[in-house]
Amino acid sequence: MQNSFTEIINTQLVEMLGITVHPLSIYQLNSLIAQAIEEQHQWIIANHNLHSIYIYHHSPRMRAFYAQANYTHIDGMALVFLGRFLGFSLQRQHRVTYVDWTNPLMAAAAAKGWRIFYLGSKPGVAEQGAKILRSKFSGLEIVTAHGYFDASPQSYDNQAILEQINQYSPDILMVGMSMPRQEHWILDNLEHISARVILPCGATIDYVAGVVPTPPRWAGKSGLEWLFRLLAEPKRLWKRYLVEPWFLLLLLLIELGKLSQQRWFKR
Repeated sequence: MQNSFTEIINTQLVEMLGITVHPLSIYQLNSLIAQAIEEQHQWIIANHNLHSIYIYHHSPRMRAFYAQANYTHIDGMALVFLGRFLGFSLQRQHRVTYVDWTNPLMAAAAAKGWRIFYLGSKPGVAEQGAKILRSKFSGLEIVTAHGYFDASPQSYDNQAILEQINQYSPDILMVGMSMPRQEHWILDNLEHISARVILPCGATIDYVAGVVPTPPRWAGKSGLEWLFRLLAEPKRLWKRYLVEPWFLLLLLLIELGKLSQQRWFKR
C-alpha cells in the first residue's frame, strides 16, 4: 500500500524543547500547499523559531494555535543546530524562512494559478510589495490589506477584513502581522476564513518592499541572520535575541537531562 505524501511527512516529526516540528524543505512545503488546494483541505502551515518557542512556553493561546496547525516547519538555523546536537537528522534545507521561500512560493502560485491574499504590514507597504511580486512573476494573482486595524473578533474592521478575504476566496492566505498577533488573529477567526492554506508569515512583504533590510543569505545559511537583524533593528529585537535565549538554554538542559535518563535506563 502506498503512503500519501502527508503520511510520509508525519513519520518525520521532530519533538524537542517541548515543541513539535516537521523537517520540511521548500519543495516539500510547496507540494503540501498543492495537495491542500487540489484536495480542498484547509491547512495551517505554521513555523517555529527560537522566539516562537519562548512565546509558546509562556502563552496558552500560542499553544492553542500550534495545536490547530497541521504542519509546522523550521524557521531558524539555531533549531537545526540544536536538533542535530540532540541527535535528529536535520539538514540546512529544513530551515525555511520566508526570505528564501517567498520567490519559490510566488513562482509556483503564478504557474498554477493559486490566488493569494496577503494581510499585514503598514498601509501601502503590502501593496508596494505585491506590485514588485507581480512584476517578477507574470500572472501572479495577489491582493493585499494592511495589518493596522482593530483585530478584535467582533469589531467592524475585523468583520470587513474577513468579508474582503472571503469574497476573494484565496487559495493561500498569508498573515504577516508579527508574532504572536498573527497567530492570535488566525486562531480567533479560523472558522470564518475561506482559504485553503493559511500561512503566518511575519515581515514577508516588508522584505520584498524593501522597508526592512534583507539579511545576506550567507548569514542565514551560517546561523548568523539573527545578528544582522539585531544590528538592523536593535530597539525592537534586543530582547528576542539577547534575553529569550537564556530561557531556551534551560529547555535544552531539561532535554539533555531526559536523554541522559533514557540512556541510563537502557543499560
